[in-house]
Order: sequence, then structure tokens, then C-alpha cells
Amino acid sequence: MQKMMKKMGIAQTEIDANEVIIRCDDKEIVITEPSVAKVKAMGQEQFTVSGNVEERELDATPEINEEDIKTVMGQADVDEEKAKEALESAEGDIAKAIMDLQG
Repeated sequence: MQKMMKKMGIAQTEIDANEVIIRCDDKEIVITEPSVAKVKAMGQEQFTVSGNVEERELDATPEINEEDIKTVMGQADVDEEKAKEALESAEGDIAKAIMDLQG
């Protein structure tokens, strides 16, 4: 089979992987104990993956740091609690948080 594949210009390589992670906008697909093969044919590389599949939901909450809070506090002239609430409501968008507080 390998000889026939080689004549056709197809090369297959096994990859010794521990874990495969596919990241999507809202989740990760994690494949543990994977069997991974790389197939190169007609100038393209394709991967075949099998194993134990698990899906993990991603936390879409943006990370809000102290510097962001201080910026909103200073620009909108509000206390820390209101600045943090505004940032959370604006999904981490500093400009929107400031505008919401001033409007």
C-alpha cells in the first residue's frame, strides 16, 4: 500500500501527539490519546485525527484589569465599583463603558 501511495505522490506520516485541540469561537474540541496521521498529496497537507473527544465551553467574559478600571474611573469620574460594572456591561470595551457612564 505504501509503494502504491508513493507512486501516486501521496506520503503519509504518523505523528506522535499527546493531545489535539481545535479552538472555536465558543468552545474547544479536545482529543486525548489521539492517533494522528499527516497525508501529503497534490501539494496539500491533510490531517486525520481520532481518539477520545471532549468539548469544553469557553468563558466569553472578557478579562478586566485594574488599569482598565482606573482609566474608566478617571475619565468618567466614578468610583471603582461603578467603573467595573460599566466595563462588565460593555464587555470590556473601555470607550463604551466611559460613554455609557457619561451619557
